[in-house]
Formats: sequence, structure tokens, C-alpha cells
Amino acid sequence: MNSTHCYHCGDSCDDNLIEFDGKSFCCNGCKTVYEIFSENDLTCYYNFQDNPGAIPTEIQGKYDFLDNAEIAEKLLDFNDGNTQIATLYIPHIHCSSCIWVLENLHKLNKKVSSSQVDFPKKKVRVTFNSEETTLKEIVLLLSAIGYEPYISLEDYESGKKAVDRSLIYKLGIAGFAFGNVMFLSFPEYFEVDGFWIEKYKHIFRWLMFSFSLPVVFYAGQDYFISAFKGIRSKILNIDVPIALGISVLFIRSCVEIIFNLGAGFFDSLTGLVFFLLLGKFFQQKTYNFLSFERDYKSYFPIAVTRISSKGKEENVAIYDIEKGDRLLIRNQELIPTDGILINGNADIDYSFVTGEAVPVSKKSGDKLFAGGKQLSGVLEMEVLASVSQSYLTQLWSNDVFNKDNKSHFKTVTDKISKNFTIIVLSIAFLATAFWLYFDASKALNVFTAVLIIACPCAIALAAPFTLGNMLRLFGKEKFYLKNATVVERLAAIDTIIFDKTGTLTTHKENTISYDGIPLNEVEKSILKSALRASNHPLSRTLYNSLEEVKTLAITDYKEIIGKGIEVSYKNFQLKLGSSSFVKNNDDKSTLDTAVYVGINDDYKGKFTFKNSYRKGVKDLFNTLKSSFNLAVVSGDNEGERGFLKEFLPEGTNLLFNQKPEDKLNVVANLQKENKKVVMIGDGLNDAGALAQSDVGIALSENINVFSPACDGILDASKFNKLGKYIKASKKAIKIIKYSFILSLCYNVIGLYFAVTGQLIPVMAAILMPLSSISIVVFTTISTNLLGKKIK
Repeated sequence: MNSTHCYHCGDSCDDNLIEFDGKSFCCNGCKTVYEIFSENDLTCYYNFQDNPGAIPTEIQGKYDFLDNAEIAEKLLDFNDGNTQIATLYIPHIHCSSCIWVLENLHKLNKKVSSSQVDFPKKKVRVTFNSEETTLKEIVLLLSAIGYEPYISLEDYESGKKAVDRSLIYKLGIAGFAFGNVMFLSFPEYFEVDGFWIEKYKHIFRWLMFSFSLPVVFYAGQDYFISAFKGIRSKILNIDVPIALGISVLFIRSCVEIIFNLGAGFFDSLTGLVFFLLLGKFFQQKTYNFLSFERDYKSYFPIAVTRISSKGKEENVAIYDIEKGDRLLIRNQELIPTDGILINGNADIDYSFVTGEAVPVSKKSGDKLFAGGKQLSGVLEMEVLASVSQSYLTQLWSNDVFNKDNKSHFKTVTDKISKNFTIIVLSIAFLATAFWLYFDASKALNVFTAVLIIACPCAIALAAPFTLGNMLRLFGKEKFYLKNATVVERLAAIDTIIFDKTGTLTTHKENTISYDGIPLNEVEKSILKSALRASNHPLSRTLYNSLEEVKTLAITDYKEIIGKGIEVSYKNFQLKLGSSSFVKNNDDKSTLDTAVYVGINDDYKGKFTFKNSYRKGVKDLFNTLKSSFNLAVVSGDNEGERGFLKEFLPEGTNLLFNQKPEDKLNVVANLQKENKKVVMIGDGLNDAGALAQSDVGIALSENINVFSPACDGILDASKFNKLGKYIKASKKAIKIIKYSFILSLCYNVIGLYFAVTGQLIPVMAAILMPLSSISIVVFTTISTNLLGKKIK
């Protein structure tokens, strides 16, 4: 390597030479990239080609079209103020090293805020400061480090959904070669003498060698690459013994035909790779099926208020929203799709999208983006595009809001795979040494058969297939979980905490009475307008009871979580909420749930609610009491303590007058006692407790309140089935453990025949994918049977 050329990109260093680690760099950027790769043992990046960091000549000027703001806008998911977000399809993503490099773009370019990789879809979501850099610079940066995005402005969507067919090509080549090698091996199998020996034996053997070359160096290359990367990263992954087995078979076969010692093992070699790829193809198809069904069923049971042409407000499912519809977004509601602000005081929190919690103020005519949360009263907007469920799923699954990104059972699987590989290699070498001493003719067969048969692929498949299927089955039952790790955490819980208002009770059947100084028409209008902007269950119930009252345009709105609402309109100042908030004292005169009203610092009266409990609450608690610690927390007074004490099972802990921070502390204190806690709330005053708990489940009842703080969303109509869902998650973990036992039995039996020399490599190659298929079939059938029980 010429010292006057940059080690990273290959450009000339004559103008600006930087020496580091005995290498030359043309700029600090290239030096920084090399430092990052070095610190994380990723310098193997430089083994792939000379100067991999160079911007290829063919892309110079290729992305100049991104200088056009209108074109670049089409590729952006989000564009507001200083922050832009773009999701780019990158076909070259193929391993964990790729993920690490792409998720550390902020270290290569400080103007990048964050980057998140969606490995199955080969996409990276980049958030960057639009005042300091541009989308074009981001694309060129990705190209410079070897990850050129695929961008098709004519059909960008089809580009993102492009299918990688390389596995099909490799499987076809391996199958073709395997069939021909088996055909050419027939004379060897039947020990044909005479004419065969004199004329065609060597030709057939070299033909078999020729057929094996594309199998080893193309069809089987992924195993070698994965094994090499694993060893360079000091990880013994599952592909190490497979790559070793392929190498040994190929080298031994070449030696045999070169020195005329025999026909080699080309039939076993090509058969091994073919059946390995067949198992991988089956696994990929099954994963794609689960992933597709999950995406297709990814529907949050939330609704949004649509304003009809006659001005009537109606709740509609978010997937029924169309371009041109007019939506009403209340305080703390999520904006479900892109639109234009028509009127209202918009103060938008885009932290769900960007991670930045600083609210952004908007005025009439400004564009609003999906994923923002309204923080200041009510606003009206016009829809620009239909709701993208996949985008809401992406928001919910954002790593920023994941408390535990690592699955416990995934970790167990990884440990098993690592230890399994060490054990298998030890058995293979010991068994080979034994047979070299007693019968050298069997040594190679034993070595390769052990490496092939003892593969923990079946163990590794058990957890993802079981949990993936459970996500799908729960979704059909209107119980939507964020990811597979939630199923595992749900299976481990021993304590269940319920919020009362909006969770155990339903606002649809509440009865309301008013006690106090009658309100005039203007005061009623101000009251209804204040309620219109709130999403609290009591606010919604009271708002619906004032059906004949007209609303006013309220601009000065403030909702204090856990206390109440304060609004100003002309000369009126209205307070609505708890007794301590409105009257500055706790009202001991009523034991029922009540909402107090004050105007211009004068107390007017209170609305008293008679709670109506959901059907099945008592049966649910009776079902859960034997297996779990139960508790009810409420922000209301103790008016219903006596009723709940009689209504709910003995031993249920009842806590009243709990502020949002108090609910969070209740969960935290239980966790300090090593309790595994699930919190069931309505997602409003319970956000902190939902986030703190091991599993937070938000109950949804036709309200557009959505928070990434929760791990699951349960449709209110399925509330009485909660116990069945928890028990089903526990049984799912048992299915995984049974799968581990089944796989272990298979490996023990297979190893016995392999070590004793009774199993040829090609039979081992057939049995290995069959074991994986059997695990998938077992977990699928078991979870489907489990799904029938929860219906």
C-alpha cells in the first residue's frame, strides 16, 4: 500500500497527510472511521477489497438529484424544523457487523442524531439535523462505507420491498450439482469393473469435482463468511462447525482424486450443502409468513374523532380515515397521519418520532406529521394521506421506548449455541482421534458426521417460532403486544395491578348527577368546550351528556395530569377536576367519584358519577387470585372501598387517592421486593406506572390515546379474558422448554450413531434440516392448539 494514499478511501494524501497507527489517511473523517472499526474489532472490513471506504467512481454525481428539495422531500418520513428522518433500503446489510456500523453513523458524522436498522427488511432509519447536513450527504456517507442505498424515485416502494433471491439461486445450484454428482457416482456405488475402470472413471471423478466447485465457493459461501466473521469477533457461532465440515469433505475428496486414492465424498459434500440450504429456505419462508401476518394484522384498537360535513363528531377506526377527512385531535392524543392544521392551538410533542421532547408550536396552514402528540387543547386538521399501520407499528417498536431489548430466552439460546459448538468440536476431535488410532478409514466420516448432526439450529428455532406464533394468535384475540419479549415477561409475572377508573369501570354506562349552583348557557358552553379537548374517561362521559350544548373556540387550555383542567374564555376562568384542585380542600361529604366545577375562583358545584363496572370483573379476579398478588390503585377517593372489598376477592390490596407518581412508586416498591409486576391501565394517568412495570398493558375503548410506554394494548371487549392470555403465555414458555428437550434427545441419538461411525455425512445432512422442520412443526401445532383454548 502506497503511503501517499489513504488507507480507508484510497485518495491521495499529498495535500493533507495524517499518520495514525502506522497508516496514512487523507482526512480526519477517514481516520475516525478506521479508529471506530479498530476499537470494535471490525478491521476485517478492510479485507474485503482495497480501500473499501472510497466513494465508487460510478456514484460520483449519481445522487446530485437529491439537491432538489422537492425530490428529497419524497424520500423523507419526517421533516419538521431542524430534524429530518429518512428510511433507506440498503441491500448490502447481511450480518451483525453491518448492523453495528450502520447504527453508529453518528460517530462517523456528528450531524446524524441516530440511526436504527431493520435487519429483516434491510432498511436503516436515519435521523439527522437538516440545517447542518443534507440527505445527499447521508447517502454519500453510506456509499463511502460500503452501504450504498437503493433509491428509485419512480417506484421507491417497490425498491424497499425488493426480494433477495440469492438463497433460491444457491439452492438451485446445489440441487443441480447434487443430482448430477449422485448420477455420476452410480458406477462407484455398484463397483462396475472393466470398461468403466479403463475409460471413464477419472473423467467422472473430475466432473464430480467440477460440479462441487460452485457448491463450495458459491452456494456454501455464507457459512464460510459467517464462520470467519464469528471467529474474528471471537464468537464461536453455529456456522463454524458447518464450515469446518464442508472444508474437510472438500479437501479430503480433492486429495483422493488427485492421488487416485478413491472417488472422494463429493456426493456427501453437495448433498450436505443442498440440505442445509433447504432447511434455511424452509426457515426463511416460515419467518416471512409470520412476519407478513404480523404486519398485516398490526392494528391498534384505537379510534379518532372525525368531523363530518354537517359538523357532527363521530368515532371511526383509524384505518377508515381517508385523504381530505377532517379530524379532531384532543389533548394528549396522537396524530395518526400526516395532515394540515386547520385551527386550534397546536403544541406538538414529536419525541415518539425524533426522540426530542421539546414541543413544536404550529399555526394554521402548517403541516403536521404522524406520530406527534398534541399537548395544548384541541385542534382540527385535514388528512393528507391514509393511516399507515406499519408506521404506527414502527413508532411503537422504536428502541427508545423498549425497556428490555434483549430477550431472556434469546440469551439462553445464544449461550446454548455457543457452549454447544465448543462441546461439538471437542467430541468431533476426540472421536476422530479415537478412530484414527483404531480404524483410520472411518475417521473422516465420523468427524464430518458429528459436525453436521450435532447442530443447535433446532434449539435456536424454538423460541422465535413459538413466540412469533403467539404474537399472531394474541393479535387475533385483540391483544396486541409490542414484541416477542413481552410474551416472555408476561409469563414470568406474579403480581397484577389494576387502575380503577377507565379500566375496571366503563364510562359508557355511568350515571351522572349535578349538585350545586345551576350553570347558565355560556358557562355550560365553556364547560363543554373544555371537556372537548380532554381524553380522560370522566371528561368524555360528561362531554357526551352535554349533547345539546354548543361549543366555543377555546385557545387558553391547560390540563394538569392527575388534577384537572383550567381554561380561560373572555372574562371567564373555569377550573374542572378534583376537590383539592378546584376548592383547595378535600371534600369528605361524598364517597362517590365526582368532578368539581369552579368559575372565576367561585365554586359552582360537582358532577357525581355512579361507576359501572365492566362485565366479568369479579370472575376475572376470582380466576387470578390463586396464582397472583392482586391490587387496585385509583386516583379517586375511598368512596368505593367498602363496595370493592365485598366485590373483589379477599386479600386484594386497595389503594385510593393515588397520584400518577404514586402509582409509579407502588410498582417500583413491589419490584424492589423482587416481584414481577404487570400494570393494567387506560394509558392516561398511568403512563409512568405502565413504563415502570415489567409489562404495561393499556386498555383501549374507542379513544385515540396511544403511548409507547405500554408493552401491549388490550381491547376493552376482551378484558375478561386477560387471565387466559397470561396463562397462555406461561404455556408458551413450556412449549419452548419441551422443544429444547426434543432437540436435545435428537442430538444425543444422532451423536451416538455419528461417533460410532454408523452415520455417513449425507444422511446426517438430511436429518439435520428434518430436525429443524420437526421443531417448527411441533411449536406451530402446539401454539395453534393453545390458541384455540384462548378463544
